[in-house]
Amino acid sequence: MYVKIETERLTFIRLNQSKLHSEEYIHLRNAISTEGDTGNVGRLTVLPATYTGSPRHMHQHAQDAMTYVRHYGRSDLFTIFMCNPKWKEIVEMLHPGQTSSDRHDITVRVFKQKLQSLMNYIVKQRVFGTTRCWMYSIECQKRGLPHAHILLWLVERIQSDQVDDIICAEIPDPITDPELHDVVITNMIHGPCGAINPQSPCMVNGKCSKRYPRQLTAETITGNDGYPQYRRRSPDD
Repeated sequence: MYVKIETERLTFIRLNQSKLHSEEYIHLRNAISTEGDTGNVGRLTVLPATYTGSPRHMHQHAQDAMTYVRHYGRSDLFTIFMCNPKWKEIVEMLHPGQTSSDRHDITVRVFKQKLQSLMNYIVKQRVFGTTRCWMYSIECQKRGLPHAHILLWLVERIQSDQVDDIICAEIPDPITDPELHDVVITNMIHGPCGAINPQSPCMVNGKCSKRYPRQLTAETITGNDGYPQYRRRSPDD
């Protein structure tokens, strides 16, 4: 059904090119004037910015995003929110024998609702303080699961000594916080890789491309290569 809807939309755009307001196609003009081979140009069909996912649509949103940067500077926080195919809201809606890959309509709706709940929680509950503005971009993985890249601008900038109060790269204590411990152990543990599993997909030239295992450190250190070393304390600490 989705393919049929998209086909109808594309057909309408193709048949109504003369009614769509478009700027001069400078790249096509330059190609014709310099190369001179107009026989292979074919018939040009331009997707307008109103068509989701088109080059003009993506360019327009990219320019909107850069407006935030020009006005407010670089964002304070960057986080990723990923879809979990085992969410009960998804599993309960599947028919026997189905997986989340069979029902993208359910998966994306549940994901969008949870994303909206997350943003409401961050902004209205002021989890990181008062939010000046925010934006996110939703992408889909090769296996079909959506995830969102979120940027947050805060009224009060985060200082370097506050990073460890906001970001945690350690396994939670199973006694004081058993629920969070189970979530992290189930969903956020990398590997095994390295010498015990050299065939892991992350292994490149005998090393983990994701930089695991990470170095233990008592506090977060900003690296010169742009990759911070988050606090990962040893049991002795």
